[in-house]
Amino acid sequence: MSLQIKEIKAPIAEELLIFEKKFRESTKTKVALLNRIMSYVVKRKGKQMRPMFVLLSAKIFGPINEKTYRAASLIELLHTATLVHDDVVDDSLKRRSAFSVNALWKNKIAVLVGDYLLSKGLLLSIENDDFEVLKIVANAVRSMSEGELLQMEKARLLDITEEVYYEIITSKTASLIASSCAAGALTTTADAGNIEKLRKLGETIGIAFQIRDDLFDIGDESIGKPKGIDIQERKMTLPLIHALKNVSKSDKRRILYIVKNKNRNKKKVNEVIEFIRQHNGIAYAQEAMLSYKNKALELIKDLPQNEASKSLEMMLRYTTERKL
Repeated sequence: MSLQIKEIKAPIAEELLIFEKKFRESTKTKVALLNRIMSYVVKRKGKQMRPMFVLLSAKIFGPINEKTYRAASLIELLHTATLVHDDVVDDSLKRRSAFSVNALWKNKIAVLVGDYLLSKGLLLSIENDDFEVLKIVANAVRSMSEGELLQMEKARLLDITEEVYYEIITSKTASLIASSCAAGALTTTADAGNIEKLRKLGETIGIAFQIRDDLFDIGDESIGKPKGIDIQERKMTLPLIHALKNVSKSDKRRILYIVKNKNRNKKKVNEVIEFIRQHNGIAYAQEAMLSYKNKALELIKDLPQNEASKSLEMMLRYTTERKL
């Protein structure tokens, strides 16, 4: 664990351990095969950013309680379900450098595992009458599906404008972080204004986070070697959208042709990355990310100032300054 992550987790370190235990319990089943898969999924957990958002958002307004732990578990169950399903949709055999569920147990079982995780999340909330939390998170899952389908639709024609780009990333990436913050706040405050402030904060952080991801893929100065995975997957990212804005029709046609038809050719992918660099795509995206980062910092200033809000600020800086 990096020192930075350790610092962010400090105000909720004990609560995260309790959460991990509760989350493991929430995935248990009587089916031996499913238990083996659940054990594998839980062991492969990432940095647990979304449960951290839930716990920190809750702790800003009061002590973490059982409802907070259930909200964090719901978010993590639904997030894990979407990742399992995404790997099937994308035919991806690896996630976080380990084999995906579909790689080890095939697509049919992976889809059912995702369905099981979704149902466990729903039941966890329904059995405890956490309907307001469930409403917040269900809206996020709907938005994520809509965003994914909108991106797929636009990938056919590659006609994504900056406006549509923000619509997609707000739905796909930012909605779950927004829901994590709102759901956490809901468990320790009844003030609708405070809950909305946290929702807006999460959404703003989520947008900044996604733009940072766009920059990782093409390799800005602080990152180094580009990956070009977004280009291979025909995704129109902010740096590319901006680079195409003020060029000749023939240049635009040439680049879009590569993205659409030659996206597996490494030399051609590098040609697109160089085009983005030459046409100010990286600098423009960095400026946009910084703008959202500053908006989020202003939103944090308007919250009660305590250990939890300071950690949220550190989390924001981590997501926008991280090197991997």
